[in-house]
Amino acid sequence: MSLHTETAHWLGALRRQFPELLGELAPGGRSPAVPAATPGPVNPSRATAPLRLHVSDAVRDITDGVTELEEAVHDRLGLPRPRRARVPQRIGRVLNLLDRVGEHPVLAEHVRDEARRMARRCARVLGESEPMTAVAGRCPWCDSVSLRAFPERRAVLCINPGCRCDDPECDCRTDPAHRHAWQRHELPGGEV
Repeated sequence: MSLHTETAHWLGALRRQFPELLGELAPGGRSPAVPAATPGPVNPSRATAPLRLHVSDAVRDITDGVTELEEAVHDRLGLPRPRRARVPQRIGRVLNLLDRVGEHPVLAEHVRDEARRMARRCARVLGESEPMTAVAGRCPWCDSVSLRAFPERRAVLCINPGCRCDDPECDCRTDPAHRHAWQRHELPGGEV
């Protein structure tokens, strides 16, 4: 999958799911028995549902992330500061600029990485998880039987938290959450 296609995939998923995330802020919303303005003391059994803080945090993170991403794209491409808009519209504007973003490899990777991060966070909060399957064989770096295939990413990851490689520039040395990943065809032994 090309960088452009992968970025478009993650941005499209985020644009589709973000409105669902907003709907999860107060599940159930206002009880139908409660009128818009109830005079007198509030009856706790008839009050609105509580705000779900983990959803609120995700909405804030994604909203800020999309805004900052669009501003970074505009800045790097020499475009004027983007107009205010809702998250799905901002994502659509970034999608429309992907061809131009592709002319700047560092920017293109940044946009892809941020789109993937935000789409995955949105999906996690909505209760979706990516299916994975065990892969026969051992990790080329740590020699454990910890390889898992993630079909949506079209990748194989080593899920061993202790896996470290011999590349001094690799993030596994400084980021405990880093997982080595390979495209399916890159693993020793070929296609998984």
